[in-house]
Amino acid sequence: MQFGNPADMSRICVARLGEKAGRQFAAMARRGFELVRATGDLPATGRCRLGGPALLEPGTPWPEHDGVPLSLHAVLDTDALGPWPAAGPPAGPGLLNFFHLDPDIPYDDYRRLDASGPGVCRVLPADPARAIGTTAPGPARSYPAVPVHAAAVTMLPDCWDVEDEDVEFDRDLHWGAASLILDAMGDLDGNTAGRHCAFGWPDTSYTLKVSHRDESGPAVHLLQLAADADLGWGWGDAGTLYFTIPAKALANGDFRQATAQTLCC
Repeated sequence: MQFGNPADMSRICVARLGEKAGRQFAAMARRGFELVRATGDLPATGRCRLGGPALLEPGTPWPEHDGVPLSLHAVLDTDALGPWPAAGPPAGPGLLNFFHLDPDIPYDDYRRLDASGPGVCRVLPADPARAIGTTAPGPARSYPAVPVHAAAVTMLPDCWDVEDEDVEFDRDLHWGAASLILDAMGDLDGNTAGRHCAFGWPDTSYTLKVSHRDESGPAVHLLQLAADADLGWGWGDAGTLYFTIPAKALANGDFRQATAQTLCC
């Protein structure tokens, strides 16, 4: 769920869910961004873009999965997306490169790989002052470079990313917190699963959870990429690719713990 005005979001939550549950749900809001193609009216946000060459520091090896190079899908310029709240990304590294195993690599290479294992994705940080454009080695694909404008929004989680302990609810009326949110807020879900988004909360449009939790809390959503015919990528029928990272790992700048998940119809 996306809102342009945090005050409107809080008011709606309280009106729909009641004083206590409404404030509890509103407290789960995160700052996110819709990523749309840059135009004359919507200038590119820093060096944020889809596709193109990676922006890596000299000497950084191109990431691979079992000897097969991954494909660069996006670059986020976190400096240009700031300033961040205390719970947001650390001051560095500035640039984040998002890689994923390309499903269109030669079949003989693809069939020997674990396409669902942790090695299928990588998020590589880079210092903007040192980063240089780096072209993908074959057989990884090089997608067209598309600068994007990042429009800031306030985002609430889908009902499937809300746990029973997150909000107070009447257990005689609802089987869980997800039921409460779905009933009270469902018509406000703009369904952004078909769009490119950064940070905030993922929008799955499915009864599946993306932001899994550990002792540090819900995983932080880094990037959501929808199927895009112009760029030439997709993940099954109406599929979406999500990158997340444990909150503690993000606070420590340890992007080695970032994972990716694809969901499709």
